[in-house]
Amino acid sequence: MNLVENSETLDLFPNTKDLSNDNLLILKKPINSDPIAESKWNECLVIIKDNTSEQAFNTWFKPVQALRYKEDLLTVQVPSHFFSEWIDTHYSDLVKSTMKRVFGEIVRLQYDVLIDSNPEVEESQSTMKIPAFKFQSQAHHTNKQAENIDFNTGLNPKYNLSNFVIGDSNQLAFSAATAVAKNPGGTNFNPLFVFGNSGLGKTHLLQAIGNFIHQEKSRTKVFYTNAELFTSEYVNSVQHGKTSEFIKFYREIDVLIIDDIQFLANREKTQDNFFHIFNDLHQKNKQIVVASDKSPKELVSIDERLISRFQWGLNVDIQKPDLETRMAILMKKAANEGLELPLDVAEYIASNISSSIRELEGALIKLIAIHTLQNRNIDIHAAKDAVTLIAKQEPKHLTIEDIKLTVSEYLKIPIDQMESQSRKHEIALSRQMSMYLAKQLTQLSLKSIGAAFSGRDHSTVLHSCTTIENYLVTDKKVKASFEYLLKTLKGGN
Repeated sequence: MNLVENSETLDLFPNTKDLSNDNLLILKKPINSDPIAESKWNECLVIIKDNTSEQAFNTWFKPVQALRYKEDLLTVQVPSHFFSEWIDTHYSDLVKSTMKRVFGEIVRLQYDVLIDSNPEVEESQSTMKIPAFKFQSQAHHTNKQAENIDFNTGLNPKYNLSNFVIGDSNQLAFSAATAVAKNPGGTNFNPLFVFGNSGLGKTHLLQAIGNFIHQEKSRTKVFYTNAELFTSEYVNSVQHGKTSEFIKFYREIDVLIIDDIQFLANREKTQDNFFHIFNDLHQKNKQIVVASDKSPKELVSIDERLISRFQWGLNVDIQKPDLETRMAILMKKAANEGLELPLDVAEYIASNISSSIRELEGALIKLIAIHTLQNRNIDIHAAKDAVTLIAKQEPKHLTIEDIKLTVSEYLKIPIDQMESQSRKHEIALSRQMSMYLAKQLTQLSLKSIGAAFSGRDHSTVLHSCTTIENYLVTDKKVKASFEYLLKTLKGGN
């Protein structure tokens, strides 16, 4: 699917007239778009999405359309001049490094700024062309970094230790990250394994470690990736007979930072290669930093050898930030954008958004867009609108009770029997199915899922998940039931 088709973001851009009933922006696909430009830009979007918050990506990158790629010049269309300035000011380093990674060469970027969306107007009259990166900050181009400029680190320079807001929920994780950043491979924190729910700052912390080392130790090869990209690169190396080159690349890295390790689940060959890479780096005292949404012992369908190695160093979690920390995060992020956020506005947003830092950042982005593009004051009224827009975009979070009820109604097993100690096949199956769905669809730990079924422990949940995964391969009836339940629960999500 083209990532930029049917894109949705706020109705904040006066030059764009094609609006849906939900006040969401939908840019039409350019008539004369170049398939090669589209394909390459979509590859860029995949990487950019992984290195920005969901709200930032939806607001600033989804509406961008690829037009053409010719003679090392990529032209993309943006809805307004403000768009091009914002991307240049805030994301130029990310976009440049991403383009180099995708195109494999120096490629210039040019914006086609939309000034008239009337399809009857000639393109040359409806847009104006602006070269990209006019507003790029030079702050990141130090001499130290220039020494290693040919090595693509995968890092986003906006994440650093100095702009990470510390609170009780992340103090230990931050202290460990700082120790590793200052002495990579020289502490007992190898590997450093950071875990916690999505949107709490794990990626920021991992990237900050990498950026600190990259800036202070310019000859140290630092590489940031995630499990999905690692898998994709491995599969690509197999397809093209370049597995030895893939392994050689990773074994020459000094600091390997890998995010979302839980996505290696069920990928046996990829896990096996990662295991050997891990061993090789660890034996050479190279630093390894890993992040996951679960602790090592709660990971499902990951090789026990890997889980054992994840527990060699330090495992540290990040919890949800308290109100004061959420306010501090908002005010610091606003200050980084050159805005002074009133205390009452910060408190209102922080009081109404508590689930993740990513959602806080999304609300702030909406608030800045409202302030800048609608020329409104940053006050409680604007904050309420920003929070309301976020609430409309965020799906309803499933609870384990929702899952139990849906499974109970579909499989005709009362919830009290599902929670009982009965080992009768149909009752045990409904219990195992509920646990597996809870693992797939919620952020609950295995311990919490087990507790919801009459205090069962995490090993019982692990066994249930493994059992259902086996059924999905061997039993068509169970597979059909699972697919129906999954679709039903997601549809109500």
